[in-house]
Amino acid sequence: MKISIIIPCYNEVNTISLILQKILEDKSYDKEVIVIDDGSTDGSLNLLQKMKSSINHLVVNSKNFGKGYSIRKGLIKASGDIIIIQDADLEYDPADYYKLTKPIINGNADVVYGSRFIGSEVRRVHFFWHSIFNFFLTKLSNIFTNINLSDMEVGLKCFKSSIIKNLNLCENRFGFEPEITAKIAKKKLRIFEVGISYYGRTYKEGKKINWKDGISAIRCIIYYNIFKN
Repeated sequence: MKISIIIPCYNEVNTISLILQKILEDKSYDKEVIVIDDGSTDGSLNLLQKMKSSINHLVVNSKNFGKGYSIRKGLIKASGDIIIIQDADLEYDPADYYKLTKPIINGNADVVYGSRFIGSEVRRVHFFWHSIFNFFLTKLSNIFTNINLSDMEVGLKCFKSSIIKNLNLCENRFGFEPEITAKIAKKKLRIFEVGISYYGRTYKEGKKINWKDGISAIRCIIYYNIFKN
């Protein structure tokens, strides 16, 4: 099976080449790499253009639209049987792709979420209140979707291509996470979780999601579960 890896990138000059190196050095599976530069101003685009020969598709947004918008652009280019969404930082390890894709390849799953909170994988000790709010958003999402995820907000997700390409995705920013969770839950798909490694970073190190995105996530959970098909 061919795996398409979609990587939205906004101001990740310190990590984008390293994450691409990790992905490209693994020759054990058929892959295509799709990077969407989302209006970077820190030199990320220049670096990506230098690496263009190693990237199957480089999409350049005219300005910073957001993660959800960039993923939609990447989905247009994706031709794989399986699609992985990968953040451009080093919080998530491509070494976990095998675990993510295995339930789909074996015919057991349609969607696989990574989880920072299950299993025995390495995990950086991180912000307490950030973890509490992630827990709250996941539980709130579970109440509306009636599925028992442990990590709805995780930035490493895997889908059958035929599933994600047929979703009408709308959110431009980090609302992508609760939106897509609500929409796959309504389709009664086979959803799995696997424990993944997590190397969380601080805001000083480049973390971008903030409290406003948390409020937006609550809106998305309610809107896409109750009012929007």
